[in-house]
Amino acid sequence: MDLLDQVFLSNRSWAQGMVKNNKDYFKNLSLTQVPKYLWIGCSDSRVPETEITGSKAGEIFVHRNIANLVHDDDPSLLSVLKYAVDYLKVEHIVVCGHLNCGGVKAAFDGLEDEHLGDWIADIKSSYMSNKDDLSEIVSNTDKINRLAELSVVKQVEKLSSMKVVKDAWGRGQHLHIHGWMFDISTGELNSLKELSPEKRVWAI
Repeated sequence: MDLLDQVFLSNRSWAQGMVKNNKDYFKNLSLTQVPKYLWIGCSDSRVPETEITGSKAGEIFVHRNIANLVHDDDPSLLSVLKYAVDYLKVEHIVVCGHLNCGGVKAAFDGLEDEHLGDWIADIKSSYMSNKDDLSEIVSNTDKINRLAELSVVKQVEKLSSMKVVKDAWGRGQHLHIHGWMFDISTGELNSLKELSPEKRVWAI
């Protein structure tokens, strides 16, 4: 049995198990989605958002890319953000980074790549802006992890200035933005920054 056959076999087993526990599971799931969260996460295969949050299908609307970046000229991100905020009426936007992020390491190392180089330019900018503070950290691993945290905070700030978010706040929509970090070595999530129209709490 090859790898793809195993995937389909596992899928059938999962589907049958769900129906065994709740015969209407897929019938109900197919009706609509009412997620409270928009998750902007890294494409890293070790950070599955539903699994690490203990969530169920239908509870998290998801956008993932290399190093969980928020680019205001990214049509994919903008369309997801627009749909989540204006149509699904999510209450929380989470930007979730993680330790040992390959995209952040690539930026730290100054990677020049036809496709990836421009994408991670924002992280390179964060590195240059915080170079003095980062230079006080001895370990390169710790520097990269700190840069990942700084990048998450920056993405939260960028989100808060986007038209879709500002318009939502302007019409009184209760929309909260969170910057979280996932520690792959422990499985734990930690909050770095929280932002809402009612009360702003900054931490890092």
